[in-house]
Amino acid sequence: MVGEIEKRLFRSGTQAMLVVLLFSIGYAQQIPGDYQDVLTFLGKKGDFKDKVFKINIPRSDLNVSVAGIATPTPFGFGGWLAMTKGDHGMDVMMGDLVLLQDEVNPVMSALLENGLEVTALHNHFFWDHPKIFYMHVHGHGKPMELARKAKPALDLIGKVGGEEGIQTSEKVAAQVLEGKLDTGKLNGIVGHDGEQIGPVFKFTIGRDDLHVKDMGAVINARMGLNTWAAFIGSDEKAAVAGDIAMLESEVTPVLKALRRNDLNVVAIHHHMTSARPMIIFLHYWGVGSAEKLATGLKDALGQLGQMKESRN
Repeated sequence: MVGEIEKRLFRSGTQAMLVVLLFSIGYAQQIPGDYQDVLTFLGKKGDFKDKVFKINIPRSDLNVSVAGIATPTPFGFGGWLAMTKGDHGMDVMMGDLVLLQDEVNPVMSALLENGLEVTALHNHFFWDHPKIFYMHVHGHGKPMELARKAKPALDLIGKVGGEEGIQTSEKVAAQVLEGKLDTGKLNGIVGHDGEQIGPVFKFTIGRDDLHVKDMGAVINARMGLNTWAAFIGSDEKAAVAGDIAMLESEVTPVLKALRRNDLNVVAIHHHMTSARPMIIFLHYWGVGSAEKLATGLKDALGQLGQMKESRN
């Protein structure tokens, strides 16, 4: 009887689906138990890779446009918290929360009142609707302890009222950039391989040449020490937004590279107040042909230490 059932499953293709399901379960089991408890407690999704546990906090409830162009969640509105092991068996937590104006101060108060640090508050865009701000979070403790401290703030996201909060459910008239990007060409120009995330083609480039620690924890690309660039649109008309991680000495050369390629600089700031060396982050935005935007990005990347070393 069992053999007959197996044959039927094979004929229908269900067996293949079962393999996929078992693979997914196996992958989920790779998340250490203390981190899986955090996901359950917070009611969030996440993953574990490169010794970093990452919690996803996307703002998929928002309909955002930038300079009149519709921008999907993966374009730059995916908040997150990340944990990795530091000194004395404790975790270091860092994160970036995506907030509306009305949410900023209630969320900040909830973080501070529960023993977490706010290390930066800034914009990523000009001309965005509704107006979006990004709040960086820092903490040190056991994973569940950090989760309990963060939960009151996370529970406020998307729940705070006000004029901007009302607008989140409304679609603002915006141009959707239709078409397809030649991603192979973009990879060739930038010199790295990007990843397709829905309508967004995104590069994430770590700073492996920098050795940054915070409370004994190695701060790598998944903890926020990275440069990224998100492209949408077509080869003829695309938009790019991104973040460049720089040493202090690299700031001015990168600024000059972006401006000579007509890319708009929209923010310069830090994310981490206690990590050394000091890392400065720069956000930029541009519209044009995909090739021109990628060429501008390549020029800016060429001003960074690891890129200079690779050319020598």
